[in-house]
Amino acid sequence: MSELKTIDMREPSGAAVLETLLKVLRGGGLMSAGGTGDTDVPQVVADILAQVQSGGDETAAKLTSQFDRADITPANLRVPEELIAKAHAEAEPEFLALMRRAIENIRAYQQHILVTAPPPLERGGRKLGVRYTPIERAAVYVPGGQALYPSTVLMTVVPAQVAGVQEVVMVSPPTGGEINSMALALAGELGIREVYRLGGAVAVAAMAYGTQSIRPVDKIVGPGNAFVAEAKRQLFGRVGIDSIAGPSEVVIVADDTAPADWVAADLLAQAEHNPGSAVLVTPSDQLAAEVQRELTSQLRQLDRADVIRPALKAYGAIVLATDLEDSCAIANRFAAEHLQIMTRDNDTCANAIEQAGAIFLGPNTPVPLGDYFAGPSHVLPTGGTARFFGPLSCNDFTKATSTLEYTSEAVTQDANDVDTFATREGLTAHAAAVRRRKSK
Repeated sequence: MSELKTIDMREPSGAAVLETLLKVLRGGGLMSAGGTGDTDVPQVVADILAQVQSGGDETAAKLTSQFDRADITPANLRVPEELIAKAHAEAEPEFLALMRRAIENIRAYQQHILVTAPPPLERGGRKLGVRYTPIERAAVYVPGGQALYPSTVLMTVVPAQVAGVQEVVMVSPPTGGEINSMALALAGELGIREVYRLGGAVAVAAMAYGTQSIRPVDKIVGPGNAFVAEAKRQLFGRVGIDSIAGPSEVVIVADDTAPADWVAADLLAQAEHNPGSAVLVTPSDQLAAEVQRELTSQLRQLDRADVIRPALKAYGAIVLATDLEDSCAIANRFAAEHLQIMTRDNDTCANAIEQAGAIFLGPNTPVPLGDYFAGPSHVLPTGGTARFFGPLSCNDFTKATSTLEYTSEAVTQDANDVDTFATREGLTAHAAAVRRRKSK
């Protein structure tokens, strides 16, 4: 019995079947598998946002206690700095050493890609430039409970610090009463002093609106469940966000040179997110058959096979393409969070890809390298949003400001054109403001 359905694009029915899968992955079908059932997530989130906006600390604490099964009050919303220091002091030395190596890699990469302003464009008395300045205050959302990922702390906080954000706030669900000690230890390692016991849409609302004890932030980043994603969607515009993050996904473009056991292992790793989408696109019938056999074999050896198998069946596929060019075109349609390329001509395939959150080139570059250690942030666009979103980076924590400076001669030269433009638009005061400079 096959672990993954096969979509043969060489058959007349292939296009329709592929379109159905794309609709599931982009239209919320995968998101709803995260345990929300028949819940009207947008309405529930809208109610939570309104309650926190009007009720502040009291409501945030009450809702957090209700949702996270914790005894939270306005007095203990914020984690004391002594508790952060204690978690850091008690952390396993080996764990901290590993985290420091990862931090070094992430910081080096982020510093390498940090955008800097070019010299001003000077044209006959006109000086036109741009300034990049960090935002003042950012919140990083760290999922809690069974979905706790210490790596998320690093992948969100370090880019913000490289950008120069002065105030980085951490929020995380206090499942059972406390934030996970690993997350608190990393807060201490990274010098974060402001941590709140808040989760889900409640946390997003408190960060966006502010409360009696919490100053609102300028941007909220980090992955979360369906309620976090919907809260960010509804508050976009009032506060900056990174993207609307959904369940994780991988598309692998491979040919008959790819090791079938490695391809299978990488598909299984992504499906392990429960739910997670794992898709192989290949022109090789032989590789497709070998990967199916490997999936069955490897699943028998995995502790989490019970959650991986249904994810493969519901949200995965092997897509058979006519050739590698067709494979890359199909991969672009997915616009996946993670795209792996394992072919005899990786560079050509990579150059054909325009829609992907991150590209992992070659058989020796599995996605977990990027998840934990390589350097680029693992906070990536999902659900096809790589068409217009990119990976979280230090540059997402900066804002651009245009600068313009004219001499009297330059404004006189441009005055007539601006006057004509403004008059045509019926904005005569605009025209007059420039005309006055011309008369001088």
